[in-house]
Amino acid sequence: MKKIRIAQIGVTHEHAVGKFTSLTRLQDVFEIAGFVDDRAMVHTPSFPPKDYPPETFPKLTLEQVLEDKTIEAVTVEVPNNELVPIAMKCMERGLAMHMDKPAGEDLALYKKLLDGCEEKNLPFQVGYMYRNNPAMLFVRDVVQKGWLGNIAEVQADMIHDYGGEVYQQYLSGFKGGIMYNLGCHYLDYFVRLLGVPEKVTSFLKCGAGSANNGINLAMAVLEYPHTIATVRAYDRMPGHTRRFRIGGNMGLIEWAPTERFDGKPLEVYMHLREGNEEYTTGSHTLKFGPVADRYEDQLLELARIIRGEIADPYTRKHDYDVHRVILAASGVIPWSK
Repeated sequence: MKKIRIAQIGVTHEHAVGKFTSLTRLQDVFEIAGFVDDRAMVHTPSFPPKDYPPETFPKLTLEQVLEDKTIEAVTVEVPNNELVPIAMKCMERGLAMHMDKPAGEDLALYKKLLDGCEEKNLPFQVGYMYRNNPAMLFVRDVVQKGWLGNIAEVQADMIHDYGGEVYQQYLSGFKGGIMYNLGCHYLDYFVRLLGVPEKVTSFLKCGAGSANNGINLAMAVLEYPHTIATVRAYDRMPGHTRRFRIGGNMGLIEWAPTERFDGKPLEVYMHLREGNEEYTTGSHTLKFGPVADRYEDQLLELARIIRGEIADPYTRKHDYDVHRVILAASGVIPWSK
């Protein structure tokens, strides 16, 4: 099957090198045209990886990518608040794209991008990292089957202890700080799992270690008719592993860490009040993986969408609704359903 010719625009997003590394592992699917080194172009907060794409791949300019008619798709890996303006240029050029997260602080501009992609029928994928997590996919299936009954609560956290002082400076450049930068991953998942909430309430704090009064301690509460979903984030807590928990009147699922790439599978605890065709009543320890690469499955999904093998599992309305929730949870806009 013909390979999809792809280029990466940017090396300064937190996920940039990881995304490019994933592309290099998928060279039976993608032909890598090269990458754009945007380090001299950055004018908004960034936290670039320490590594750099291999020099064996061509270094291109943005203009070269946009003018090369042989390039069919791009990954957009510039700083958070520059993602949408660059993606707009790609949309206008008619390129399928994977754009990293979050989608900037200008909701109207993002809607213009999404509407343009929809009008042109362009494949568009946002890089929320839990979309292809095997345990998260299992939970979605379980909820749809009703094994947990009426969902009462979902709890998730993005707590970590990396980046040092440089990361604190980086977070201080965003009004929503860590909720905007990291909480977005779970908020995407919550909206897919539960729909658009009735109310979004955020708690944004300057925790210990914060720089320039930046938000490094945050919680968002999403309220539904019979469910409360919360995501918490703090970036100065040593020894913590990110956790996920969901429970209803018929069962509970929880695990930590939420992802791992050390050759070991995720271990997920599930307790069911009543058995079903697959699991008995009581407690179960389930294993998913191991997973070697966070981004590989999502990029393979993009390839299948581009080739017309599958429909996009996410709509542009979903992408828009998610970003409204993210901006409300980050204190950038007021919430209104």
